[in-house]
Amino acid sequence: MRRVNKKTIALLVCLVSMSLSCGCTDWKKKYNTLNVEHRNLKGLYERELAEKGQYAEQLAQSEQTIGELQKQIAERKKTPAEATGFGKDYDVSFDPSAGTITVTLQDTILFSPGKAELKKVTNDRLNHIESVLRSKYSGKQIDVVGHTDSDPIKKSPWKDNWELSAERALSVTRYLIKRGIVEDKIRAVGCGAARPVASNATASGKEKNRRVEIVVYMR
Repeated sequence: MRRVNKKTIALLVCLVSMSLSCGCTDWKKKYNTLNVEHRNLKGLYERELAEKGQYAEQLAQSEQTIGELQKQIAERKKTPAEATGFGKDYDVSFDPSAGTITVTLQDTILFSPGKAELKKVTNDRLNHIESVLRSKYSGKQIDVVGHTDSDPIKKSPWKDNWELSAERALSVTRYLIKRGIVEDKIRAVGCGAARPVASNATASGKEKNRRVEIVVYMR
């Protein structure tokens, strides 16, 4: 049997020691990494629990408000416009199942025919709506939705009814933001002629379809 000299044995011992030493270092690194990940996950979990609790509280408050509005309309014989705080001079609908309040403004109130710039005479109405939104519905998500009739666009800078409805919604949205509505709580939506509320076969029906809706989401 071939004898192993002392130098070879010493070299083997050195290599084994280095291997064990490196392995120990790797385990420490892995432990530290996992420990950091654990703390991060724990922090996320705790934040999610807090956010869920806050959301549940907000939802409960919203449901209470919806219930109060239903009671005022049903028992006190108030109109949706009066119960929601916008006033009897405004066209307001309330959908308890969806949890939405919708204020409808006909296009003739806001715009000249085929235009997307707001009339100056509309300022008072929009100012009133904005003040109610901020005082009674602060923090709620708001959609400003533009609608048109089905007549095709003619002699106009707009490509189609989709573009016209979107630009009109944007004009109202920008005005409300300028007045103080928080940007991340409001969005503009253009629906063109896709969501009529009346027949486009008559002039009166077309007039009803040309509108801007301000939708407040209670939930």
